[in-house]
Amino acid sequence: MTPVSPRATATRPTMADVAAEANVSVKTVSRVVNHEPGVRPDTAARVIAVIERLGFRRVDTGRHLRLGRTYTIGLVVEDLANPFYSQIGAAVEREARIRQHQLITASAEGSPSRERAVLAELVARRVDGLVVVPAGATPSVDADVLASGTPIVYLDRPVRGQADTILSDNHGGIRSAMEHLVAHGHRRVGFLGDDPEFWTARQRREAFAGVHGDLHLPDPMRISMGPHTVATVSDVITGWTSGKDPVTAVITGNNRITVHTLRAMRRLDLPLALVGYDDFELADLVDPPVTVIHQDPTAMGQKAAQQLFVRLLGEEAPATTVVMPTRLIVRGSGRPHPAAAAAVSAVRPESGGQRV
Repeated sequence: MTPVSPRATATRPTMADVAAEANVSVKTVSRVVNHEPGVRPDTAARVIAVIERLGFRRVDTGRHLRLGRTYTIGLVVEDLANPFYSQIGAAVEREARIRQHQLITASAEGSPSRERAVLAELVARRVDGLVVVPAGATPSVDADVLASGTPIVYLDRPVRGQADTILSDNHGGIRSAMEHLVAHGHRRVGFLGDDPEFWTARQRREAFAGVHGDLHLPDPMRISMGPHTVATVSDVITGWTSGKDPVTAVITGNNRITVHTLRAMRRLDLPLALVGYDDFELADLVDPPVTVIHQDPTAMGQKAAQQLFVRLLGEEAPATTVVMPTRLIVRGSGRPHPAAAAAVSAVRPESGGQRV
C-alpha cells in the first residue's frame, strides 16, 4: 500500500504541495500540468506520480477567464420537481458534459421577477450561454442577457423578440388525442388545462377548441383552465358528468393535472376515458394504463443545448424556431370503459369501415 504523504491533508492540495513532495519547483509542476516542454521525462514521471498520490486537480478558472470563457452554461426552468423539466435538465447536462462544460440549474417557479433575478445572477457569474423556459404570459428576450451578449436559447415557450426557440407541436398533440377519442366513440369530451398565464396552456386550449369545431362535436364545449388541484378537478368533472349529455372523456393539459384527474376519478368512482398531455412515471401501470401525448422532453433539451453550442462556436445566422413533433402513446385509457359504454354516443363506422 502506497503511504500517504503527511502533506496530504483534508484541504485540496496545491501546486506548491506537489512541488515540495516531488522536490521540484512550482514552475516545473506547472509545465507538467499544462503539457509544456522543458521537463525531463523522469522528472515529469515523478511529478505525475505525486499528483496522482495527492489527488491534485488544476483549477482552471483563471485560465478560462483569460480566454473569455468559464465553460459553464445555465438552465432556468419553471419547476425542478416536475419530471418534465428534470428530463430536460438531464438532456442539457449530458450535452454540456460531452463538451466539457458544467451546468448550473435554477428554477424561476413560474415568476417573471424571479426569472430576471436568476438570469442576472447567471450573467454576473459569466456563464457562456443559457437555456431558459420563460415565465409569464407574454415573456420577452431578457434585456440584461441581451446587453451582456450571452447566447440564449428559449425552450417550450416563445418570447417576443429575436431568439432561438425550441417548441413542441401543441396543436398536433391535442388533435391526435381528440381524434383518438372520437374514433373510440366519444362525442362529449372535456379539457382540463393548466394556468392560462402560460403560453403552452393557452396553445392547448386553443387547439382543443379548434379541433372540437373541426370534428363537429356537440356543444356546449367543456373547458376548465387551472391552476388545478384534486379538489377543483373533482368539482369540474362532477359537474360535467351530471345531468343529460354527460362528458365521457377528458383530455388533461399536463402530467400533474393528469395525476389530479386520476385521483379525482378514483375518489368519485367515475370511469371516464382519459388522455393526458405529457408522459409520466408509472403511467403504464395504472388500471387502465394511461394514453398520453408524448412530447419528448429529452429530445427538446438535447436540441436546445445543441443549438446553444452552435452559437458558442460563433454561428451568427438569424434566430431559428424549431417545432418538435409529439407522439400519441396508446395504452388503453382512451377506450370506453365498460361501465361507461352505455353513456357514450358512439360514432359507428360505415359499412366496411374499421375502428381504430
